[in-house]
Formats: sequence, structure tokens, C-alpha cells
Amino acid sequence: QVQLVESGGGLVQFGGSLSLSCAASGSILSIHTMGWYRQAPGNQRELVAQITSSGTTDYADSVKGRFTISISRDNAKVTAYLQMNSLKPDDTAVYYCNLYQMFNNHWGQGTQVTVSS
Repeated sequence: QVQLVESGGGLVQFGGSLSLSCAASGSILSIHTMGWYRQAPGNQRELVAQITSSGTTDYADSVKGRFTISISRDNAKVTAYLQMNSLKPDDTAVYYCNLYQMFNNHWGQGTQVTVSS
């Protein structure tokens, strides 16, 4: 069993910054990727940023140059971070942490990010 606990969402003004964290614990055996997805009302869930176990990153075009994903490891715990700068109202969504390993996707409960104009 894998547990993902997200934190760091909230309300921020246009142009502001937020940092999200996702603490992964439990049966973390061989992570292939960790990532952040988001879903705005009426929209499908979309990939925001992803990082592989070797550190390769990938970003949605809409966030390139503004968002940075990183990962840290501490014994049995792995934490993924998403630093979000120059936020826009279009970034408003529920952000979900994802961990993919052993052909299984694991999801966090989601954290709301709201950017006011």
C-alpha cells in the first residue's frame, strides 16, 4: 500500500508563488515516476509536471519556465515538490500527486490551488 499526502495549496494572487509537497510512504519499491496533475472544473485531469527516478523532468507547455518539480528521498520516505511561480488564474485547479510504480498508479487526495486575478 502506498500513501500520498499532499500539502501546500491555497489562494494566491496573480503573479504569486506557491509550493506543493507530496509525501509518499508505504510500499515504495521501485518508483518509475512521480508527478503532479491538475483538474479544473469541467476539464479533464492533465499532466502538469513529471520526474523520473533518474531525475528526468517533463512539463506541460503551459507551465514551462514557471513551475519546477523536484524529488527528495529520506530512508523509506520520498517527497515530491512542485514550485509554482508567476501563477495565473488559468492555473486554478485541484492538484493531484501521482506515483507510478510496478505498473500501478497511486494518487493523492488533491489540494486546491486558486489564483485570483
